[in-house]
This record gives sequence, structure tokens and C-alpha cells, in this order.
Amino acid sequence: MDPNLSWEFTSTALTVPGVSAAYGYAIDGLTPGLHRGLPSRHLTFLISLDDPVETTPSRAAWERDTLARHDVVVGGLHTSLTYVRQPRRQAGIQVAVHPLAARSLFGVRAAELTERTYEGADVLGGGISTLRERLHELPTWSARFAALDEYLWTRVSTADRRAGPRAEVGAAWWLLAGSGGTATVAEVAGHTAMSSRQLSTLFDRELGIGPKTLASLIRFERVVATLGAEVAAGRRPPLAAIAHDCGFFDQSHLTRDFRRFTGTSPTAYLAEEFRKIQAQGAVPGADSES
Repeated sequence: MDPNLSWEFTSTALTVPGVSAAYGYAIDGLTPGLHRGLPSRHLTFLISLDDPVETTPSRAAWERDTLARHDVVVGGLHTSLTYVRQPRRQAGIQVAVHPLAARSLFGVRAAELTERTYEGADVLGGGISTLRERLHELPTWSARFAALDEYLWTRVSTADRRAGPRAEVGAAWWLLAGSGGTATVAEVAGHTAMSSRQLSTLFDRELGIGPKTLASLIRFERVVATLGAEVAAGRRPPLAAIAHDCGFFDQSHLTRDFRRFTGTSPTAYLAEEFRKIQAQGAVPGADSES
């Protein structure tokens, strides 16, 4: 661990349906500059407890210094990078939200959040600003997590139960997730008694991405989690073995998909993000499908 890097990470399982975990973090000693916000199968939900999070969707906008500032960030299923200004110090809470819980927590389908980033009040109401102020005042992570859990339950309790996603979408999601992203669209469609076209249409309408893209995201997340675990353990990641274990035909296919989602190779990504991965690797990844 870099002696100049101080970090605090803690996580908990919240009780709200559709929220697999919440992560509290406080880091100091990072090198200011560009950070890649990676695509994920979870929705983005982050509450900054420090300066606002500054993001932009493109490298060109980053170079023009055209960034949006958010105290609370909510975003959909991104299949491309979000560029984030990495300050020396940052603190906040990041929540792993299942896309099928978007309606109950955010009041909209995940598809309405896809490839966009919102200020939290836009989809969580004005109460989120009050919650953020309260989180600042609470002295411990456990107290902050409890306050967040309480707030999210108020969202779930007032949601329209009739407006949930179709059961076929949920069944297809679990089949893809259970296979580690290796099941084909035809296989999943067959299990849900739909054609591949019908399944893709339902996915696009509810999630904003198709089942084939979701499968790629699931495999990509497995790769990123494995890379982080290898770095945290002080080992050089064996890319060929990781490709095999994560469902890729070979290392070149892994690299191709990695470039698709990050714009760079696994080796270059590790070199650029090493210090942050090193710290985050101490915390288990959010791979629960609660």
C-alpha cells in the first residue's frame, strides 16, 4: 500500500429491496486528474460527503474542462465511460442499486436513466438534500447507513406497486446473471417462453440495453473484480486465465470487450488506476443480486 495514500472503506448490506450494498469511503492522497467511471450492471447512485462530484461523458469535454457538478449522482446502465475529475481527497457513500428496482426507488424505469447522469433531487425528490446534510452530521458510518436505509424505505413504501417491471424481464436477468453472462440470448428467451426479438424489446424498454449487452457487462464486471482482487493480493493478474474463468473465448476477446467498455486495455487501465484499485481491493465487490 502506498504510504502517502490514506483510505477508509466500509460496506454494509441495506434492507431495502433492490439494494445489494452501500459503501462508505474516505480517501486522501490520490493524484488529482482523470478517473474513469466504469460501466456496470448496477445503477449509479452516489452521495458525496465532500466537494461535488465532477463528471463528463466524453474525453473531448474533459479536455475543454466542461464538467457537471453533482452532490448526489444518479445514472443508468452506462455502456461507455464516464470521466470523473479525481481530487486529492474524496468522501461519500456509493449504493449498488439493481436496475429492476429503479421504479420503486427513483420513480422511473432504468431505461429513462440510461447513458445519462442526474442530480439526485431530479429523481429522488428534495428530501435527498436534507438526507445529505444529515449524513454530514452523523458521526459514524453505521449511523449514516441506517439513515440512508430509512430514507430509501420511504421511497419504496410510496411506490406504485402496479408499475413494476414484467416478470419475464426479471426471470431473464436472473438467468443471465446466474450464468455469469455466458448464456445466449436464444437460451434465455427460450426459458422465458419468448422469442429473442420479444426479449430484446422488453429489455430495451425496461433497462435501456439489450440482453446481449447485459451479458457483456456481467462478464466485464467479473473481469474488473478479478483484476482488483489480484492487485489487492499483490499479484500480477494472469489475463489468459481470467479470460477463461470469466467466459471469454481467449485473452484477445477479453481485451476487445475491455476496450469497448473502457477505451483502453486491461494492462493500461491497471497502470492508470493502480493506487485506487489497491485501496478499493480491500473491500469485497458488490456482486449480490438482492
